[in-house]
Amino acid sequence: MDVSQAHAFAREWVRCWNDRDLAAILSHYSDDCVFHSPRIRLVTGLDQDRVSGKGALEAYWREALERSRDLYFDMDQILVGSDALTILYTNQRSESVAETFVFDGAGRVRLSVATYA
Repeated sequence: MDVSQAHAFAREWVRCWNDRDLAAILSHYSDDCVFHSPRIRLVTGLDQDRVSGKGALEAYWREALERSRDLYFDMDQILVGSDALTILYTNQRSESVAETFVFDGAGRVRLSVATYA
């Protein structure tokens, strides 16, 4: 992944979230993606910190969006790796968030890990 690809992905990803466009968000993910976040427990009430598969991810994010009507991300920085990138952003709760994305050979997110300050 080069810097221009990483920046394009990050801008599009943040735009999709700020537009609350779940279909567009999910279009960036592989069918067998895995997402890790401590927020999963809060939203689902289950004792788990990961969601596996695009269908499960869609259900989780649909519920999360329903609960966070004021959701908004301000992008702070983008860190670029070989097949991964990390977006540093501030959310609507003024929390600093780092989300790392690892891509498959088709350019879709296969693994995403969200961490919070």
